[in-house]
Amino acid sequence: MALWDRIKDSAQTMQTQLLAKKNDLKSGAFRDASMAMCALVAAADGSVDPAERQRVAQLIATNEVLQNFPADDLQRRFDEYLDKLVADFDFGKVSVLQEVAKARKKPAEARAVVQIGIVIGGADGDFDKTEQAVVREACFALDLPPAEFDL
Repeated sequence: MALWDRIKDSAQTMQTQLLAKKNDLKSGAFRDASMAMCALVAAADGSVDPAERQRVAQLIATNEVLQNFPADDLQRRFDEYLDKLVADFDFGKVSVLQEVAKARKKPAEARAVVQIGIVIGGADGDFDKTEQAVVREACFALDLPPAEFDL
C-alpha cells in the first residue's frame, strides 16, 4: 500500500474512532487541547499561509466531534493559539503544548486530541514529518506513547 493510502486510511480510522467517543468529548480541557493541537499541526513547519489557516478552520468547523462546541468559539481559540505560534514558534510551542497537556487527566480525551492532530495533519493527504513531530511532542505532553499512534 502506498504511503498516501496509509495516511488516508489512518486519518479515516482516527475520525471513526473519534465519532464513537463524541458524547464523551465535551469538556473545556478537551476543547482547548484540540484547538491547540490543530494550531500546532497547522504551524508545524514554522509558518502558516492564509490558505492553510482557512483549510484547517474549515476542517474544525465541519468535524462532527467538534460540533459539541460553538464553531465561533473554536475558531477564536484556534486563531489565538496559531497567533502565538506565528509570533514566535519556539516560545509559542511551549505555551500551546501546555494547553494540549490539559487533556492529560482523562486518557480518552488525551487520545482523542492526538487523533484530531492526525486527522488534521492527514487531511491534505500528506501527514509530513514536521506534522508528525509536533503530534509526537503532544503525545509526550499527554503522557501517551507515540507508538500507540504509529508515530
